[in-house]
Amino acid sequence: MTSSPPPFARFEWLIAWRYLRARRAEGGVSTMTWISLIGITLAVFALVVTLAVRAGLRADFVQAMLGANAHVEVLYSPEYIPEQTIEGQVIPARQGDALIRDYDALAQRLEAVPGVLDAAPLVRAQVMGSHKGRNAPVDVYGITLTDLMDYPMVAGADRATGDLARFDQGIAMGSALARQLGLGVGDKVKLISPDGVRTAMGRSPRVSVYEVVYVFSAGQQFVDQSRVYMPLAAAQDFFNRADAVDQIDLRLVDPENLQGTVPEIAQVARPRGYVWTWADRFGSMLRALQMQDNAIFVVLGIVVLIAALNIVSGLIMLVKNKGRDIGILRTMGLSQGSVLRVFFLCGAWVGTFGTLFGMGLGVVFCLNIDSVYGLINAVSGNGVRDLEASGFLFPSALLRPQDMAGAAALSLGLSWLVTLFPARRAARLNPIEALRYE
Repeated sequence: MTSSPPPFARFEWLIAWRYLRARRAEGGVSTMTWISLIGITLAVFALVVTLAVRAGLRADFVQAMLGANAHVEVLYSPEYIPEQTIEGQVIPARQGDALIRDYDALAQRLEAVPGVLDAAPLVRAQVMGSHKGRNAPVDVYGITLTDLMDYPMVAGADRATGDLARFDQGIAMGSALARQLGLGVGDKVKLISPDGVRTAMGRSPRVSVYEVVYVFSAGQQFVDQSRVYMPLAAAQDFFNRADAVDQIDLRLVDPENLQGTVPEIAQVARPRGYVWTWADRFGSMLRALQMQDNAIFVVLGIVVLIAALNIVSGLIMLVKNKGRDIGILRTMGLSQGSVLRVFFLCGAWVGTFGTLFGMGLGVVFCLNIDSVYGLINAVSGNGVRDLEASGFLFPSALLRPQDMAGAAALSLGLSWLVTLFPARRAARLNPIEALRYE
């Protein structure tokens, strides 16, 4: 008594490969096989490239957002001052300010937290900038030169003028703000704060003049258009923050791993301190990007499904042309399962090789995307540079293992799944009906 052969035996692979090879009499089947292969290849190529560009866009966005901003901000809630009696006069309980007065000690404790690169005490306020009749709102950051050097898109800006080493003698200003006020390095700007000295007629504005020693372009419109960096001591004096700061900015080793660092930071900042992360600040933008990624994946998944359906057409033609062969194989003892596996392998080979070719083309394209942009720029006559100058973004391509695995799983899963239907039809073909007119 002979045992039945195991599933996907060698002869099943040989028969499937024999059916896939081109023959003159079956040119239509061969053509459909090539069309299916090219369709799967192009669909997977589009999926891989799109996912890589979307991942690169998110990475570029996060890098741009974090290049001139803190990863985590530590702030204090307003201080509660209980009821006091001074010289017989009862002063009711009240709410004090939210300033951080022990900022040096707190910064040292925060820097000791694993995953924290540095902690920068900061004075932050909004004022009005004025120069020769031009006015603009200004967001002032009071910071030490040592801490400012840790912000690469400010200290290491590609487009910058002036000398940041003279920071203690003046201020650093965003390039768009400098253009708006008509300022350059060496000019002096007037900063006007409404929170000045209290008088009988109310608060009088506080005005001070500073020299612009450094003009930078961080590549972020909201930074370049409003940001001014001022020495910490000068900011404390100008904004009445004697021996105090408004917040402490932290930069992390891995900004994406907030869950592993923020709880310990919050623990160190207690009882008055609380944290505000870059994900909280830009959360709506990141969620919008994630929703777009999901939508794009679904749309391109439908494209892959349409390409995979070409395999069904090719297999249906193959089953029709091989009806006589199926009848002979069944009469020779081939089981329905063996026939199903033979035609499944025919479609699975097309889907698998199409997926591999598409992923290979996608990887090559993504690794050379700068050359692609350069080619487009050459063909269009500096069209890419003109669009970049107008604010359009040409992102990099980031190949992530999870995206590659998702694209491969989607393509293989769909192509193998649709292959089962014509393969099942071939397995159920009655050998008597297949050989009746032979």
